[in-house]
Amino acid sequence: MAGTPLFPSSVSFRPRLMSPITRLLLFLQLITLIFTSNCRDYDPMLLREKTLFFSNKSAFKIALFADLHYGENAWTDWGPAQDVNSDRVMSTVLDQETPDFVVYLGDVITANNLPIPNASLYWDRAISPTKSRGIPWATVFGNHDDAQFEWPSEWFSATGIPEVQCPQENISISGEECTFRGTTRVELMKKEISSNRLSYSMNGPRELWPGVSNYVLQLSSSKDPDSPGVFLYFLDSGGGSYPEVISSAQAKWFQKQSQAINPDARIHEIIFWHIPSTAYKKIAPLPIFGIHKPCVGSINKERVASQEHEWGIMDILVHRPSVKLLIALKSQGAG
Repeated sequence: MAGTPLFPSSVSFRPRLMSPITRLLLFLQLITLIFTSNCRDYDPMLLREKTLFFSNKSAFKIALFADLHYGENAWTDWGPAQDVNSDRVMSTVLDQETPDFVVYLGDVITANNLPIPNASLYWDRAISPTKSRGIPWATVFGNHDDAQFEWPSEWFSATGIPEVQCPQENISISGEECTFRGTTRVELMKKEISSNRLSYSMNGPRELWPGVSNYVLQLSSSKDPDSPGVFLYFLDSGGGSYPEVISSAQAKWFQKQSQAINPDARIHEIIFWHIPSTAYKKIAPLPIFGIHKPCVGSINKERVASQEHEWGIMDILVHRPSVKLLIALKSQGAG
């Protein structure tokens, strides 16, 4: 894979307010990974995770979908219409680009708008275009995926008692009424993993909870499955039910894991998470300068909505030569 320096980029946009074509440009970034041979002795037992395989062709293509926000304003006409648009855009992208793998990079759903006991109904819909085409995928949590339900002010009647309005999807849940308990990260992940053989997502180490989507995947040649070509790391950047941070415990986990399975740092590593680090603020374009070409969305109009604190992960990544790419995507307009 052609080496590129670790350099965080910041993109902020309002996908729910734009046309399907614009959303296609904003939701999707395609990464083409060109692999070269990495010859070294490697113990496959060190990595007890699922392994992805690339064929004899020279490129392995990954499609990224971020801030889909299924279920947003679920009780209105506007919200479900946006979900239909997302269905269409993702289907178009997957058919035209034919990726080998898909990453759902956070805020798959808007849990704070879902008054149902099982938000995985919307989660399942979001991943269905990928699943129906037989494409494997992995997910990372964002700050809206398990956020606490927020009562819309328009629900309150003149007497001050909320008029409960369940979205249509709730009717399919036999014997259950609207509830505002919400669905936890662990529940969402367990449901996805248990019912989808193409899912490469994982409930990460228990000691890192409440952060859940912390795991690593190995990408190898189908001819030599025990020799890694690239390691893909996924980190839970928080939000929703807990602060928007990548904790020092997560940073130490990454450091320990990467040293165990890639001790000489010869295998390239790519990192995925949802909420940008505070470091992104330093390199984001200022309104007075801006980015002119190429530019889509509102990158020149909004400031970076970053994590609350920096607890060491960026310093580790910057000083690790095998880390070639960090991808963090969050729509400030969508929250």
